[in-house]
Amino acid sequence: MSVDKDETRQRLKAAVHYTAGRLCQKVGEEHRRPFSRQVVAAISETAFRQCDIFAKDLEAFARHAKRSTVSPEDVKLVARRSTALSVYIQNKSEELIQEHRDLKKKNTGKRKSRDTEEESRE
Repeated sequence: MSVDKDETRQRLKAAVHYTAGRLCQKVGEEHRRPFSRQVVAAISETAFRQCDIFAKDLEAFARHAKRSTVSPEDVKLVARRSTALSVYIQNKSEELIQEHRDLKKKNTGKRKSRDTEEESRE
């Protein structure tokens, strides 16, 4: 691995560790159960490795489909191993699709009203 890639990887690991630590601290405070440093380190390392696996799988799925861009369908394929994650991603995907449709309808409505205003002026 090159120096830049190694440095980037270490910075990402540090960011994941920091975030995992903050989440553990918050959950620990809510339940009055502190997390040890070893537990936080184990959680952050596991999360980092899992994200690395997900990233490689996503790249492979896109490459297999002869695409250079990862699609939402690739993400759904990666999530299929975990029922809870799969359900969450499916729901989030449907929510985003609906928001996109609503936004499209809203923009179409604005265009129609502008067209109507221009026609009435003429």
